[in-house]
Amino acid sequence: MASGISRVWMRTGMLFSAALLMFSLTACGDKEGDQRKAFIDFLQNTVMRSGEHLPSLSENQKQNFGKYAGDYAIIYGFSQQVNKAVDQGMRPVVDELSAIHVPQDYLTRRESLRQANGALVIVTQQLESAKMQADSSKAALKQEEDLKKVYDGVYDKVVTQPANQLVPLLPKLQALSQGAVEAGDFLQQQGTRVTFNNSAVQFPTQDQVTQYNALMSTLSANAQALNQAQAAVQSGLQ
Repeated sequence: MASGISRVWMRTGMLFSAALLMFSLTACGDKEGDQRKAFIDFLQNTVMRSGEHLPSLSENQKQNFGKYAGDYAIIYGFSQQVNKAVDQGMRPVVDELSAIHVPQDYLTRRESLRQANGALVIVTQQLESAKMQADSSKAALKQEEDLKKVYDGVYDKVVTQPANQLVPLLPKLQALSQGAVEAGDFLQQQGTRVTFNNSAVQFPTQDQVTQYNALMSTLSANAQALNQAQAAVQSGLQ
């Protein structure tokens, strides 16, 4: 008799354990769903309405989003790189080029422009690398359809569109600023053989004139990059 009671108890215990396991699995499923819902709401009502600077996640948000905090890190990290490219790379070059009004400015601003252009080259390389990393990380994501639809829209706004604007523009801006540096170096090399008269510059030989005009032609061919860069800096890109 005692053996029968023991078997009944064992069966009851097993059923109870199975019920606990099922409850635990259901609870985990609900938790993941809540995290996904909270993340979708954050993307729609915070990220999509943000300007050029995306908000960083608080510790509480990281807990509420669970694994999806990593999904946000992809777009947030690229956004940080875009801001760096604009603030530390593009803006200083735009400021330097915008300050050139007369030929003598190529001479007086060439060193500061050279430094600004060097920084621009670095952030351009970093931005291109960040875009490849973001695309690779996004491709590896496995998201439910409701999240994927919203996330893809955010990714387009924060990553794809700024990259499509900046990646082709930055090399053009580099070429323009490098050309301005070369013009300044050329004027420096002429020493006393060059004369400045407000917006005019005079050389004693035709060879100097030809070289200078060639430099100006190169600058003129790339001049549109400055207008595009000014618009990008002013708009904030996002």
